[in-house]
Amino acid sequence: MEIVAIISGITLIIVVLWEGFETIILPRRVTRRFRLTRFFYRSSWRPWRKMVNAFTQGGRRESWLSYFGPLSLLLLLSLWAGVLITGFALVHWALGSAVLSQDGQAGFLTDLYLSGTTFFTLGLGDVVPRSAAARLLVVIESGMGFAFLALVISYLPALNQTFAHREVSISLLDARAGSPPTASEMLCRHGQDKGQEALQQLLHEWEHWSAELLEGHLSYPVLAYFRSQHDNQSWLSALAAVLDTCALIMAGLEGACQRQAELTFAMARHAVIDLTLVFRASPRAGNSDRLPPEKLAALRLLLAARGQNLRAGEAVDQKLEALRRLYEPHIQALSVYFQLSLPPWIAEEGWVDNWQSSFWDLPDQGRKLTERGRRNHF
Repeated sequence: MEIVAIISGITLIIVVLWEGFETIILPRRVTRRFRLTRFFYRSSWRPWRKMVNAFTQGGRRESWLSYFGPLSLLLLLSLWAGVLITGFALVHWALGSAVLSQDGQAGFLTDLYLSGTTFFTLGLGDVVPRSAAARLLVVIESGMGFAFLALVISYLPALNQTFAHREVSISLLDARAGSPPTASEMLCRHGQDKGQEALQQLLHEWEHWSAELLEGHLSYPVLAYFRSQHDNQSWLSALAAVLDTCALIMAGLEGACQRQAELTFAMARHAVIDLTLVFRASPRAGNSDRLPPEKLAALRLLLAARGQNLRAGEAVDQKLEALRRLYEPHIQALSVYFQLSLPPWIAEEGWVDNWQSSFWDLPDQGRKLTERGRRNHF
């Protein structure tokens, strides 16, 4: 039993240390099939998602889903600490419980108590090691506990900074593409004089944002579970709107920034593909076509009214369809996995941007403006 205990204890310690290294320190995607961290998130996110969907709806549903990211991070860190403490306790017990307590008790529970107080560097002194091996183990564990706390303290600010940087760009998209962001609004709001230059600059910025999103979510996958401040905004809806916009430009939007759209499309699709691999979300077809022929015809009329001419013809439609097949199954998979809504291609009638609404508005004015009034802002 002692041999089994010491092997089990050392294995637990090595597994958690390696998981912590890959999650916090290693700046690249881990392709190993089984990971404790991945298993933790997959086994906890799905029950949480089902429970929230079963008992809540509307705004409450979104709020409860948003709690998962921060709570899961705290639970994961607690899980790591608990496994490390248990691993060291097993090694202490395998060494013969070489500890001395004030009440004279010995055994695994006493070893577990010693391991816990040592890991968190409490230094209470009511249980002390007696043998040289036990003293060495206490020194190693106390140093490891101090390093663990230091990593956690440095990890959380880096995580919050990456999250805040992601959300700033999403908030800036509100006035440029609507809430939720749509390809039609992004193009219509850049149909004025010098709008093409502004659109090219916007797509250039979102090429960089897509690259930062990819690197940030590969380094810190837990960020994908952190949701935006507003229910009608998310990192996935922003990414989908940018891909939709680039697809329209590449398919045949006259006078648009074709080359920049191609670059942004390539980077955004790269982000989508890699994220489906990280979260093992298999590409899937949506329950309904996001852009059926009648909606595409309405989109052409809407763009033409704002000075954006999307060429007509079977060749343009086929190219647009081919471009959509490159990314839509992947964003559909991420949408289902994270329970994040995908934006429509055309903004809903009467919907207003977040900056146009206020909690203090009257009930009949808070979320509705006429289409004419909304467009007059631009």
